[in-house]
Amino acid sequence: MIPQARVEAAIELLDQIIQAVRDEGSAADRLISQYFKTRRYAGSKDRAAIRSLVYRAIREIGDCPINGRAAMIQLAQNDAELALLFDGSMRAPAPISDKEFAEAAKISQKNTSLLPAWLAEKMAASDIDTAEQNALLGRAPLDIRFNPHLTDIDTVLAAFPEGQVISGLPYAVRLPEGTKVDQSPLWKSGAIEIQDAGSQWASSICQAQSGMKVIDLCAGAGGKSLALASDMLANNNAAKLDLIACDTDRNRLSRLQPRAERAKLPPIEQRLLNPKQENKALGDLAHQADLVLIDAPCSGSGTWRRNPEARWRLNPTRLQRVIDTQSHLLDVASQLVRPNGYLVYVVCSVLDDEGANQITAFLNRHPDWTVENPDIQAGCLRGDGRRFTVLQDKSDGFFVSRLRYIGR
Repeated sequence: MIPQARVEAAIELLDQIIQAVRDEGSAADRLISQYFKTRRYAGSKDRAAIRSLVYRAIREIGDCPINGRAAMIQLAQNDAELALLFDGSMRAPAPISDKEFAEAAKISQKNTSLLPAWLAEKMAASDIDTAEQNALLGRAPLDIRFNPHLTDIDTVLAAFPEGQVISGLPYAVRLPEGTKVDQSPLWKSGAIEIQDAGSQWASSICQAQSGMKVIDLCAGAGGKSLALASDMLANNNAAKLDLIACDTDRNRLSRLQPRAERAKLPPIEQRLLNPKQENKALGDLAHQADLVLIDAPCSGSGTWRRNPEARWRLNPTRLQRVIDTQSHLLDVASQLVRPNGYLVYVVCSVLDDEGANQITAFLNRHPDWTVENPDIQAGCLRGDGRRFTVLQDKSDGFFVSRLRYIGR
């Protein structure tokens, strides 16, 4: 493909992504994959160049553009080589008019942040400065977690000589970008999983141990459930785990058992929940759990490095929707924990509305709970929890709070 055709393809893809943002449709990576499946003529270099242009636009433009052409023109303002490719030749985008350039300049002057204006204000109110905001749209590292019941750190580092141990996380290794993890014998044997350091910190803070009854209330595809199970087996290769993984999404939850089998873990009980009716499926567990983990639905602001167009999808109404869901799940979980048991609340967000403010509100509603956050070498205290950020902790951004039930 000629360079002009690559730009035109990027415009087409951005049109699809922008429409999906408005319709709450598929994520960008899925749309890109589908696009190339129907365009076999695009070689590997073409695909890489087009993908690079698309993600450059997504990362560098704060407010969602009106269409793909407008997005590319915004990039072209400060990229003379890109602007020259709008030459109107065969398979090329039409030349940029003076009106289009003027409109792009007007938008750029108005939006100086990489975030939509309302969201930048939320970040500032949560003491997330511009540098941290911009870091949320950088490139994420490649972290793995190894299963200590299947391998050890020496074996992992022998398989990945360029890997780096992550201080404070006993089973974490950071690998160079582009490492073919899925081609390693350790991957094929189930000895390692891809998991960001932030998620590993959250699981570590749970302090799951053998003999505990543990409930993962929002298990999703089971990444943290597997980490909890691994911790529960670390010093006791039991044949049974008293671990219950729950979720409202059948498709996501269905991925857990194959992953557990690959990791050579005992079976993990699964329960499918109906939103707002969770107690119907969990009634027999009232005040039985030693530990409940809530990895709650959230804005995902801490994970934008992996899914940068998600910030275009977020608006005040959607944010309030997840805040309400988080509050509800905290109340549900509070009914499952036994006296002196623990509730660990996690959100992949750096916004106080989803983190510190949620825990403050929960403690006001439930005075029979207290905060017992462990003293660890990562994150910073934020209200009644710890917040992790990209620049400070070299992980995804998130908030976690560990609470103990002192009622009777």
